[in-house]
Amino acid sequence: MKMPQATERTGHVDTFVRDRLPPADEWPVLPIEPPYRQPARVNAAAALLDARVAAGDGARPCLLSMREGWSYAETLDRVDRIARVLTETAGLVPGGRVLLRAPNSPMLATCWLAVVKAGGIVVATTPMLRAAEIAQTLERARIDIALAEDQLCDELQVASSLTEPRPRVIGFSELARRAANAAPGFPAADTAGDDPCMIAFTSGTTGAPKAAVHFHRDVLAVTQGLPRLLGARRDDVFCGVPSLAFVYGLGGLLLFPLSLGAAAVLIENPTPAAVTEAIARHRATILFGVPTAYRRLLDTGFGEMPTLRACVSAGEALPAALFDQWLSRTGLPLLDSIGSTEMLHTFIAASPHDAVAGSTGRLLPGYSAEIFDADFRPVPPGAAGRLGVRGPVGCRYLDDRRQTLYVQRGWNMTGDAFIRDEGGRFWYQSRTDDLIVSAGYNISGQEVEALLATHPAVAECAVVAVPDIERGFVPKAFVVPAAGRSPGPELGEELKLWVRDRLAPYKYPRLVEFVQDLPRTETGKLQRYKLRQLEERRAQGWAGPAAGAMPA
Repeated sequence: MKMPQATERTGHVDTFVRDRLPPADEWPVLPIEPPYRQPARVNAAAALLDARVAAGDGARPCLLSMREGWSYAETLDRVDRIARVLTETAGLVPGGRVLLRAPNSPMLATCWLAVVKAGGIVVATTPMLRAAEIAQTLERARIDIALAEDQLCDELQVASSLTEPRPRVIGFSELARRAANAAPGFPAADTAGDDPCMIAFTSGTTGAPKAAVHFHRDVLAVTQGLPRLLGARRDDVFCGVPSLAFVYGLGGLLLFPLSLGAAAVLIENPTPAAVTEAIARHRATILFGVPTAYRRLLDTGFGEMPTLRACVSAGEALPAALFDQWLSRTGLPLLDSIGSTEMLHTFIAASPHDAVAGSTGRLLPGYSAEIFDADFRPVPPGAAGRLGVRGPVGCRYLDDRRQTLYVQRGWNMTGDAFIRDEGGRFWYQSRTDDLIVSAGYNISGQEVEALLATHPAVAECAVVAVPDIERGFVPKAFVVPAAGRSPGPELGEELKLWVRDRLAPYKYPRLVEFVQDLPRTETGKLQRYKLRQLEERRAQGWAGPAAGAMPA
């Protein structure tokens, strides 16, 4: 199969991103068949929003929260006015990059749509990132403009001061004031289907963020996958926990509902109580979450919700026990699924009528997969191996040599180990790299190690995933103390705060164990797998200490 080539004239004036895409022969094979095929020239925001209003859906509810609700017509008007502000006074040109930093809200969703409609490229970030992490994103994507919730602007300004050139920072209140005075209506940028419209950053196993670039056609293509499996329809109300900064939340809580003319409920702080209230108030029908969120809902007494008809889980493996508990309490199966930032959304999922405890599900129509051994040979059903996936969307890293690690022989190699049974169901086994998946968040152990190593009390350290009842896995740090520093609980807490104050809070090591040395090869390479094996044995009941362990 031929590798894809850019055939349409770009609509971008600023070609920074297009110029830094990987060579075409490093792209994955992209079998794009109906219904995933999109027009050669298309603007994703206009296709999702303008087309709905033109079709007569203007009065239908579109973006909802616990404080406000906008119809499709009202949302379009706000999108158009913000697009005018960005292009007429903030200097955005097609192809320019705009960073977003805010919790879920109708305003955040509107900004996302406005940037795309103006031909810009969205770079959404979670509010939990700290200044140093934000600065990396600003530099890698060469951000031109940053839009943020007012209370998040200060740290964004700090991050901006660390970069050159400095992006223009605009708070949501100022943006709203300018938009209110802007002229209504905005003609969508004339973009090609293969023009980039978003960059999704993900921290892999090396600690250096990887930037996955997605096109207008990709954004529209994924709306034809999971929603069809769910039987989603126009009268559905989508609700959930994941942030729009993550592709899982972006699809489930913005792209999917708008592609149908349905409503999206955006919860700023998705505590169990807030989620329960939102479902009841807005009569939500489809819920998106991660296993940890579902477990916390059960812990608060969550039970049958008459309007709910589908509950989707992703972000980490769904334990069979949690599947059973949710089904018993609510009468609904939890629908496990897996996707990746590189492939924009889901490629394997359980359907509402075919969900089995412990299984991730089956391939979505239009996708193909193989399970490979270490020599890249397909393994038979029932054997574990590396998962390779092909579909209408695939990995394109921004100016990153790791492209050839993720894309091999035309396959997207997700870094997951799976078994596929005789019936075509997929069963998750583990990650094939050092990525720590905790409560749906991806954490690079090496990033945490690098920060811990800057503490004067740390001589060396290693961070690995260890089992946790609530979060699935959590980061644990094995630390060799610096000379003259005494290990103990106080130092352990100090190291936890050292990380928590400097990285996103979900990344800090929940556990710290002091050791005299770390396992290494003869050449000095750290053997993290030995520490993981140790923790697995401990989880199975063997409580022996690590080699050279010290009291904490």
